[in-house]
Amino acid sequence: MDDQPSKDQKSGPAAGRDPLRASRTSRSWLSLTALVVVLILLVVFIAQNTQKVQVSFLGWKGHPPLSVALLIAAVAGATLAVIVATLRIWQVRRRVRRSG
Repeated sequence: MDDQPSKDQKSGPAAGRDPLRASRTSRSWLSLTALVVVLILLVVFIAQNTQKVQVSFLGWKGHPPLSVALLIAAVAGATLAVIVATLRIWQVRRRVRRSG
């Protein structure tokens, strides 16, 4: 006789479900951990790049610390990327609504 249970037999109420599967809590914990690592790296970056640089943009001239200038440029670039991605998502949703 075969000692293995058949596919129809279950060994408990949650048979077939992984008890270590991902959950909202585990994803939140992972996100929080990643955020803390990024913030630590950001603090190190700012601490190591304190020298003043000259920045000229659209008639504005200033001498901010290098880290501040780079962070402003990164935030501006990320903001533009989010705006473009949001517009694209709206475009696709509108197209799906019209065709469906």
